[in-house]
Formats: sequence, C-alpha cells, structure tokens
Amino acid sequence: MKQSVFAFVMAATLFTTIGFIQPKAGYQVGDKVMNFNLKNVDGKTVSLDGNSSVKGYIVVFTCNTCPVAQAYEDRIIALDKKYASEGYPVIAINANDAALSSGDSFEEMKKRAARKSYGFAYLTDETQEVAKTYGARNTPTVFVVKRSGNDFILAYTGAIDNNTQDATSATEKYVQNAVDALLKDKTVSVPTTKAIGCGIKWKKA
Repeated sequence: MKQSVFAFVMAATLFTTIGFIQPKAGYQVGDKVMNFNLKNVDGKTVSLDGNSSVKGYIVVFTCNTCPVAQAYEDRIIALDKKYASEGYPVIAINANDAALSSGDSFEEMKKRAARKSYGFAYLTDETQEVAKTYGARNTPTVFVVKRSGNDFILAYTGAIDNNTQDATSATEKYVQNAVDALLKDKTVSVPTTKAIGCGIKWKKA
C-alpha cells in the first residue's frame, strides 16, 4: 500500500514539474543562429544567406498592433536607413498569430509596410518556429547578428534603447552602439538587455 502511495506521489510530482518547465530561452550571445526562409510583404522569400554582401543583420521581431512596437517603428526605420548601406540592414519579422490578432494578418502587414514606406523586409513567421527558436517573447525584440563565413553569430539581443516612448529621451542606444562596435571590429560592450513590449500572440495548442 505504501509503495502504491509513494508511486502516486512521485508520478504527481513529475507531472507537476513537467507542467511548469519553461520553453527554451533561445539563443545566447555567441551562438550561431538558424537561417530562415520567410515570406516578405512583396511575396518573395527572404533568408539570412540571401545576400552575400551583408556583414550582418538587425533582426527585429515586431508587429503592427503593439503600442510599444508602434512607438519604436520610426526608430527601426531609422536604423535601417543608417546601417543598411554599411552592411547591417534591418529584417523585421511578425510572428503574431493573425487568428488572435487580426491587425497582424499578412494583408495588414502589407498595408502598414506601404503606408510607412518600409525600406526593409517585413516577414511573416506563420509557424512561429523562428521566433521560438530565437527566443523572441516580446515586440519589439532585436537580434543583431554578425556574418562569420557562411554562418551568422548573435552579437546583441534585447531592446533598441532605454526609452519605450520617446527616442529623443533615450540615453542608451543599445542597438546603435552594438552595430557601431561591430563595424569597428570591437566587442559589444552591452551585449544583452531586457526587451520591453507586448507578448507575442502564440497559436493555441
């Protein structure tokens, strides 16, 4: 009888523990990141290895509907204008489930990209595999990756800067500082920060 009770308690404990296991945190600085092939708003497929001339990318997981993402939108556009010509263009990715957030549908993505005159790719991560693998949880979250041969290595991850509302009030421009360091072949002094924003709308299991 005691053995049966013990077995039941152990099984219940194991079930409870498994139930609270958190998903993997995603990539850490220094990791090689996965390549991807995602659909752009122009209908074409975009991948990290699709442009042999780049030195790296500013990969931003963002969306149409999050107020924080909207507050950072012009800063994302500015980052691309500043660094695309220097070899670090922006790639924006929307992983929100359109069934839960209709404003993040592919059609709405196309409209927003046109309205804001995006000069960079705006991709849909329909399966959410890329967001989960990278470890994106909030919008916006940035992953600055540097080319190393045929691979891309994570050099910075986190927030764009330290002010979610006003770019002119930001005193720490994390992404800009990271890319500037990489362009000078220097170590990124602040390689990880906490991304603040809306949670990604995950598909229901």
